[in-house]
Amino acid sequence: MGTNTEERYGVGYLEERQISPRWPALMTHLVNVVALLSVFYVTWWIFQDPRGIFRLYTPYVGYMYTRWLLIILIWMVYIFQFWPMRRSQLDSWHPLLKAAVAIPVAVLIMMLVIHGFFHGLLGNYGIAYFDAERTKDLPRMTQFFAEEYAALAILMFAALASWLAPAWVVGMERAPWQNEKQPVQGITILVVTFFIATILYFVTMHPHMGILYYPWQYFTSIAPPYWEEFANTVSGNFHISWIMCATVVVWLVETIWERYPFRMIENAWMRRLATFFGILAIAWAFHLFLYFAQELFIGETIRGTRNDNAPDWRWLHVGEMMIFMLLPALYINFYCGNWPKKFSTPVNLFVRTAITFTAGVALMVFYYNISHLVLGTQRGISQPEQFPMIPTIWLINIMLVHHWYMDNWPAWRKVATVAAPVAASAVSNAPLAAQPIGSAAG
Repeated sequence: MGTNTEERYGVGYLEERQISPRWPALMTHLVNVVALLSVFYVTWWIFQDPRGIFRLYTPYVGYMYTRWLLIILIWMVYIFQFWPMRRSQLDSWHPLLKAAVAIPVAVLIMMLVIHGFFHGLLGNYGIAYFDAERTKDLPRMTQFFAEEYAALAILMFAALASWLAPAWVVGMERAPWQNEKQPVQGITILVVTFFIATILYFVTMHPHMGILYYPWQYFTSIAPPYWEEFANTVSGNFHISWIMCATVVVWLVETIWERYPFRMIENAWMRRLATFFGILAIAWAFHLFLYFAQELFIGETIRGTRNDNAPDWRWLHVGEMMIFMLLPALYINFYCGNWPKKFSTPVNLFVRTAITFTAGVALMVFYYNISHLVLGTQRGISQPEQFPMIPTIWLINIMLVHHWYMDNWPAWRKVATVAAPVAASAVSNAPLAAQPIGSAAG
């Protein structure tokens, strides 16, 4: 065919495509928002809404599928760079056709991972709590809680993977495998990040799972967990908090922050290490700041309560707040061309960040006032069945498919494609923000 293997697939596609709005800005964004929310609401009612058809929002079962769909999409596009879909298909296929191919593939992989790997393999031959059928008859256990606990364990694997997989691409710039062809590069990064996620799972969430059962599983997990004194709770929500912060910060660095200031480091390995661990440092700053900020606005934490004063809920709420911030950040990058761009880089980043956090707070207030009416969730901020991370990540999944595979159709259209795609090594070694999670649109 006259091109090498990596050029025939999706390397560089998001960076090279050019899409433009079909109508004036106001009309374009109005159509776009209506389209996104319509797809969100219809699919939410079909699959998640407790009043709908499948009613997966239990809440953890629905959360498990939502979170694993996110990581599968990241694997397909960001790790495997659209492989095995060919570049000619990405360039020429209609957006609906690309989505019609990608979504069933993602769902199939998701089902194989959840039901084949976790339920079938680990749950039956390794760790019983991954399979509800193995634990439902234990003392003081019910079918419902066995299913919820299994779903919680499985979704936490996805949470760790959805941070580490893009973090390796953003922070480590795919090194040391950046010159490998697909699918070798993708498989290697997937295996390495999944291995690290497995280790982190056993030192973060496994002790939490060990104390959910009666009696506590002293011989298989640390009980009470080692973080109890520092976090003022035995709940694994302490780890959910910083993992969600790290997940969101990866995307902030890659999108509205354009990898600044890490991209200024010229030495490749210093830049990679600074970016990877800098993301973690920023995440921990958010993790601690947002927790203690709740004491300023809500009041002192009271261990043992089951409301918004409880430390376990407040750690969880840190992660929820961060996800609310992610939604406007992705919209700015996917649909607003990372506006503004006319000022200096620090000023541009500051304006985007200010818009992101202001919009995130507004979204959070709006959500807690209307979610029980339109989504079928429970009313209240600290209601134990109220998990805003589920609908927000559900919407993010829709945005990822829409931007990555559908080229922002129908409010945008593809106007040009670079004729000669760059080689994989050229993309992978770029020191600046040359590999964004999503290309700037219009």
